[in-house]
Amino acid sequence: MDLKSLPQQTLQPTLFNYGEATNGALELFPAVWIATEALVSPELALRQQGLSQLNELGAPRLSPLVAAVLATRLTEPDLELRRQVVYTLGDILARDEVGRAAPETVRQIVVYTLSQMRQRPLFALLQVAVIDPMAAVPISRLLNACPYAGRHMADILSERKHPLAIRRMAVHFIGLVGYLEAIPSLERLLTRLEARVVGQHMMPFAPQAPIDEVDLLPEIRAALADLRAP
Repeated sequence: MDLKSLPQQTLQPTLFNYGEATNGALELFPAVWIATEALVSPELALRQQGLSQLNELGAPRLSPLVAAVLATRLTEPDLELRRQVVYTLGDILARDEVGRAAPETVRQIVVYTLSQMRQRPLFALLQVAVIDPMAAVPISRLLNACPYAGRHMADILSERKHPLAIRRMAVHFIGLVGYLEAIPSLERLLTRLEARVVGQHMMPFAPQAPIDEVDLLPEIRAALADLRAP
């Protein structure tokens, strides 16, 4: 199925406004149903078309149902499409160009869904941040909705098997968002890395610490400074 091949009268609903989102009228448009179904299709091309169509209709910002489905797509396998999902969700949690917030019902469902995030979707967000530094703004909005993110970010940071870029982003967002509960983990990692560096200076013949671990020290110190600031 190609969304573009469907009749235009099916794809294009009449214009709707914010008031309609509160009574579920938006979900009755066939175009919204078709595009939402496409968003969860096994075919990448359909998922891309689905998100594009939903954004064109303005549905993610107006429909609690569409927003809820979209919030489940943070583990989208295609990284570029996942990046677009991040921006769309971030926009829901921000005011639009004329200063209007999304309907409260939409914001509530997005915040609730994001509050359930654990390590897998958080890791997926960090992957987006690695390829797109500008995504830090919408990602921060999403992370603010998850009270458990600090602990999971600290776990990601401490795991040596993860790429340096991912670990660096983890500590960056710990400091940026302000996850105070991550302070003990940061302090332990800081102590371990500093001790290893000192040991290498004292015993240059000993096995050397991986350079990527040493390079995390400035980011860890910066995050701790931010977290401890009054």
